[in-house]
Amino acid sequence: MEASCSLRSSKFISTPIRPLHHPLSIASTISISVIRDPNFGSSLRLVRRKNRLSIRVSSSDTLVAGSREVVSKKEEDLGDLKSWMHKNGLPPCKVILKEKPSHNEKHRPIHYVAASEDLQAGDAAFSVPNSLVVTLERVLGNETIAELLTTNKLSELACLALYLMYEKKQGKKSFWLPYIRELDRQRGRGQLAVESPLLWSETELAYLTGSPTKAEILERAEGIKREYNELDTVWFMAGSLFQQYPYDIPTEAFTFEIFKQAFVAVQSCVVHLQASLPLEPDIEIFELVVKGSRLHSVTKVSLARRFALVPLGPPLLAYSSKCKAMLAAVDDAVQLVVDRPYKAGESIVVWCGPQPNSKLLINYGFVDEDNPYDRLVVEAALNTEDPQYQDKRMVAQRNGKLSVQVFHVHAGREKEAISDMLPYLRLGYVSDTSEMQSVISSLGPICPVSPCMEQAVLDQLADYFKARLAGYPTTLSEDEAMLTDSNLHPKKRVATQLVRMEKKMLNACLQVTADMIKLLPDVTVSPCPAPYAPLLN
Repeated sequence: MEASCSLRSSKFISTPIRPLHHPLSIASTISISVIRDPNFGSSLRLVRRKNRLSIRVSSSDTLVAGSREVVSKKEEDLGDLKSWMHKNGLPPCKVILKEKPSHNEKHRPIHYVAASEDLQAGDAAFSVPNSLVVTLERVLGNETIAELLTTNKLSELACLALYLMYEKKQGKKSFWLPYIRELDRQRGRGQLAVESPLLWSETELAYLTGSPTKAEILERAEGIKREYNELDTVWFMAGSLFQQYPYDIPTEAFTFEIFKQAFVAVQSCVVHLQASLPLEPDIEIFELVVKGSRLHSVTKVSLARRFALVPLGPPLLAYSSKCKAMLAAVDDAVQLVVDRPYKAGESIVVWCGPQPNSKLLINYGFVDEDNPYDRLVVEAALNTEDPQYQDKRMVAQRNGKLSVQVFHVHAGREKEAISDMLPYLRLGYVSDTSEMQSVISSLGPICPVSPCMEQAVLDQLADYFKARLAGYPTTLSEDEAMLTDSNLHPKKRVATQLVRMEKKMLNACLQVTADMIKLLPDVTVSPCPAPYAPLLN
């Protein structure tokens, strides 16, 4: 069963009951809240908090995953997203909204942004005024509060998700309802995508067995859970914001599952803004580092505006790893200038940032087989039990490395990555004290290299790559055969694409290592014993 990542709402009606008057009783207000859920009929939940009693049921404007979506008359009357935007200040633009079938036939077709006329590179496709952009500055109304929240325990995404969940509770009263309905319709998917694996079942996550991405997904889910537990902080620190919402505090108004779905929906469409649009994407500025569920970045845009939800932006725009076009903050708007010609009706793409395929899958639900930023991670660590550990740590730091060092293996540059690892690994194999003193006195990462040491280092690398490959339940050839099946489930397809690319890089690394072993002057030399060999993870 697929999980929906819609921004659910909980509508309830509270009926106050006069407090009882008795010398031994505490005056209390009992609130009875009744909600009818179109999918499950009417059901009640009794909640007692201190001297308040409420009966409440959550309902959603979108159906749960696995059931057929229904377009209500209410939605038809509200008109489409672009009409709403023009009504509220969007100037004339050169794009239209089109639709295409969803991966799941039970879901409505998804919308996408296409050129309304022929475009040339350098043309401005649209310019969304700030009044139609959701940022923390707008949500919290105070940049100081925004900085405090997002540098403490809550990410920008959590705050934005919470804001939209409360807005959805407002129903037709919410200014943002047309945009929220569009996010519901997209169900947290990009134009090339399935739902983020953060919403997959255990059975579906098993498609990623052997891939380190599976552990990243579980770690990110734990990060989202930690943020959920801190949501009430927003309520109390930004009380003026929530005065307009006559609802419970966040963790009582929304379950964790609803918050996670909303978080993933926001994650799939949040835009990282820069102050202006460079001719070439600025990798250093745009670099995203995932820490738990938080996204940190260096940018010229203020902290309170650096992450934004832009109608007409993703997920209505398709992502590409090789595109140069980016949404940028220009004066009082967010603008998109295209980087290539488009024919009228063609889908418009933007750059997704320098993210490896593992991050593209987690954040947006797709992988890019031509991704120039795709990479594997190899973690090497000096052995802390080594009597010479401190000396080796000092030498490593002197040469820009850490005692636990992460090496990135980029697709097509595997030989370069192996060459970068070798000096570090050789350092770990040095055992003779006099040799270590020679290394300390040298100016570069130079270690005495004997044939037996080199054999041992390369053997360890080869065994490491073989072990990683053995961790996958399928072989590379089996993956390639599986991908020829046109009926392969979309989630299994994208997972198989990811692990196939990982295996290609691992196989390439293994081949580079084997070629280096063949170049050794005497392959009959036994590897040197290494009681304190570095650790590879």
